[in-house]
Amino acid sequence: MPTKKYKPTSPGRRFMSVSSFEGVTKSAPQRQLVEHLKKHSGRNASGRITVRHQGGGHKKTYRLIDFKRQKDGVPGTVKTIEYDPNRSARIALVVYADGDKRYILSPHGLSVGDVISSGDAAEIRAGCALPITNIPLGTTIHNLEVKLGRGGQLVRSAGTAAQLLAKEGAYAQVRMPSGEVRLIDVRCRATIGQVGNVDHENEVVGKAGKSRWRGIRPSVRGMTMNPFDHPHGGGEGRSGAGGNPQTPWGKPALGYRTRHNKSTDRMIVRRRDK
Repeated sequence: MPTKKYKPTSPGRRFMSVSSFEGVTKSAPQRQLVEHLKKHSGRNASGRITVRHQGGGHKKTYRLIDFKRQKDGVPGTVKTIEYDPNRSARIALVVYADGDKRYILSPHGLSVGDVISSGDAAEIRAGCALPITNIPLGTTIHNLEVKLGRGGQLVRSAGTAAQLLAKEGAYAQVRMPSGEVRLIDVRCRATIGQVGNVDHENEVVGKAGKSRWRGIRPSVRGMTMNPFDHPHGGGEGRSGAGGNPQTPWGKPALGYRTRHNKSTDRMIVRRRDK
């Protein structure tokens, strides 16, 4: 899906580029597959800000996406390709033979009228979902389950894809978009193909207001703060970090590993490429 560039009629327009929305076939979402989305502005249940620079943004509703893909043995036909304000990828409305309607992530190459399926006997074709044990080696996959039955949690952003490298016993080796190789239970499901809207990475925001529409608030540099507020603050005039860059709470900011997940650390075969 190519991007559209604007003429430089203003500083904000000079480098701005947006998606052309060529593949989108319908603007209004399916009514029964939409629910209200409450804003939290980066705050937890106690009202404290746990994620900074969040808040505001355009009002939007949440589209219910079928990440589990457990509609086995029932073929479905793609009726529309739609824009989803909650994610970078496009979504596809699938109408199954029994009348059930569900949204799925739209893979690259999927178009209106295509027939998809899920389950052990599903075809190896873009949009079809099946257990990893039934997927040939070297296949490009997305919407990957981490834990059996929980639904796809990995490789869901626009243009991303993982590759199935090997299968040995109860586990398969999968190379992630980051270059990390990790073990996944062969009973877990994955969807064939690459996530659509591949040109998303080529979009240029262009102006600060567009970030505000997306609910991203401004971030203030630590260097401009007082030393009470940030380790980089203080000093006469502009002064650097004075050592290793740090977070506002004094932890190293660059190259410092913060990931501690004992349940999945043991599944990593090779760390991501530096």
